[in-house]
Amino acid sequence: MKKGVEQERLAKASRDGVEVKRRALEVGFDAVGVASLEPNAHADELDQWLDAGYAGTMTYLHRQAEQRKHPARIMPGARVAVVTLTNYFHGSTDPGRKPGDPGNPGLAPGVSRPSGKVAQYAWSADYHEVLGRRLERLATAVREIVPGAKTRCYVDAGPVPERELAQRAGLGWIGKNMMLIDPDRGSFTFIGVVLTDADLTPDLPFEADRCGTCRACLDACPTSAFVAPGVLDARRCISYLTIEHAGPFNEHDERLVGEWLFGCDVCQDVCPWNVKFARPTRDVELHVRPEVAEPDLTALLDGNPEPFQRRLGDTPFERPGVAGMRRNATAVLANRRRARP
Repeated sequence: MKKGVEQERLAKASRDGVEVKRRALEVGFDAVGVASLEPNAHADELDQWLDAGYAGTMTYLHRQAEQRKHPARIMPGARVAVVTLTNYFHGSTDPGRKPGDPGNPGLAPGVSRPSGKVAQYAWSADYHEVLGRRLERLATAVREIVPGAKTRCYVDAGPVPERELAQRAGLGWIGKNMMLIDPDRGSFTFIGVVLTDADLTPDLPFEADRCGTCRACLDACPTSAFVAPGVLDARRCISYLTIEHAGPFNEHDERLVGEWLFGCDVCQDVCPWNVKFARPTRDVELHVRPEVAEPDLTALLDGNPEPFQRRLGDTPFERPGVAGMRRNATAVLANRRRARP
């Protein structure tokens, strides 16, 4: 009797998981999997990374460490994470190919060339808002499929170890540059998570490491921010400096930024998985906004919060804010002056 009841439970959990994933694709996600919530296999590495000071001014990571190591503690009663991927790629990463060349998908509408100054994920509206709305629709679907279920949504916020959960959900592996690499799409993807106490069958984790001996991302980093494969010193990372770093730049930090105003894509641009498999998104909610993809540095130097909020308040530039973007623009222009003969 008990065996029969358990078999029926497992069968229902499997059916419900399949239906949740179908609904996830229906609301607009590009890939989805279900992850179990056992303790993080990279817990010791996280402790060592934090102890080494590699988090820089991101003190919130210290506060979140225990939950990141034990994701089941994030939401009381949570059993699984429904993990989603959304492609945000906007154009070719191969500098040796031009739009129109055979095999080159070209650039997304509205972009005449790769930015070179702003990371691609920021070229459109704030992904927290776009994905947040979709995740809420997916969470509603979970509660419809499993009546009485509780859900909680996360988009690159809170103590959720997104990449580890995505790997556990079978969506890809974590590369040497710490990015999740989807074998079908590369690494230009947003990760969204719905934690739930619903009984859903977890997917098998992605066990293979398909980076092999490749070191392209490590060797291309313009600031040598990778201490070792899979170990990033954020204090030298351009993305950290231009987005997360609190306070002004010293001259050393300013020089590290180079031409990058916001974020950095170098370690992704050179990844063979992106060069070969990344294709421009067709997501209408992630259409390119020229004022973000190729922003006016002079306007950012103004530092006036009202026009900034009006033009850019619904974009990822809101993270560093008007003061941070002014700091970044000042650094880029200073580096251009230094580069003049």
